[in-house]
Amino acid sequence: MQSTAIHIHRHGDPSVLQLVQVELGPPAPGEVQIRQTAIGLNFADIYQRKGAHGPHGGEPFPITLGSQGAGVVQALGEGVDLLRVGQPVAYFQPGAYQAIRNVHASRVIPLPDGFSQEVAGANLLRGLTAEYLLRRLYVVKPGDAVLVHAAAGGMGVILSQWARALGATVIGTVGSEQKAAVAQAHGCHHVIDYRREDFVARTLELTAGVGVAVVYDAVGKDVFVPSLGCLKTLGMAINYGTASGDVEGFDLQLLHAKSLSVSRPTLRSFIADPADLRRSAAALFEAVQAGAVRLEVKQRYALADVQRAHRELEGRATTGAPVLIP
Repeated sequence: MQSTAIHIHRHGDPSVLQLVQVELGPPAPGEVQIRQTAIGLNFADIYQRKGAHGPHGGEPFPITLGSQGAGVVQALGEGVDLLRVGQPVAYFQPGAYQAIRNVHASRVIPLPDGFSQEVAGANLLRGLTAEYLLRRLYVVKPGDAVLVHAAAGGMGVILSQWARALGATVIGTVGSEQKAAVAQAHGCHHVIDYRREDFVARTLELTAGVGVAVVYDAVGKDVFVPSLGCLKTLGMAINYGTASGDVEGFDLQLLHAKSLSVSRPTLRSFIADPADLRRSAAALFEAVQAGAVRLEVKQRYALADVQRAHRELEGRATTGAPVLIP
């Protein structure tokens, strides 16, 4: 069997993304074969395409980008008895940019009845990331104030909604009036346009000089160190993405006066155990079904248009969650 896929044979700009046909065998023992209906598009894919350091380092070429998708099980490998042919599922496993693929059953999550495959394919990585950021790495409590950078982005809108549902006061930063409206409609109590205002001064003003309990930062270089000034005593700054570049060495003494903590986590560590993956997904599905989090798909691209999709995501021309349609 052949399947359409996107490969890169070297790191670089979006032009290195190539549409190819690959041979696909039957699922091996412990695997399932999924015909995908939606493939997630995430900023992590851009880091991987560029060869940025991190969990993707050292992979041999050609590389199939991506790590999440959704679709329908069309074949079962030997020993798989908890899934069935025809079942709608989502998964988290590297190599997602492919129309049909084999995935280890331990990384596959059955979708609840009525849960959109497209929504799951677009948002699984973001939703699982939000789950550990809000419920495990830092446990958001009622009354907390939190700062969410890039609050109109695919991650920002999920974090903001879920943090608000957990009882937090949510402050978001954005880069335009249009994105401010998106953030306001997705959970933010207060929105700061960082191009017009000093986000540190405004955050302190909004918290009566106390600061926020936690900063969620997917921007990186441009905002991470200034964000330390937004934190209250014993606060935590979490850098989970680097859209503006890596956060490089900074003076550790900046943390001293308020006993601040910083973290640079990756989702893979929090869902490496299949049981943790299932629990995280169950919490996400429960939050969505309860109405605490509204997951959306904002941009749709054909798999063959992946170069344009990467250019627009990297250029911050997207809001919400984009998806590739095989």
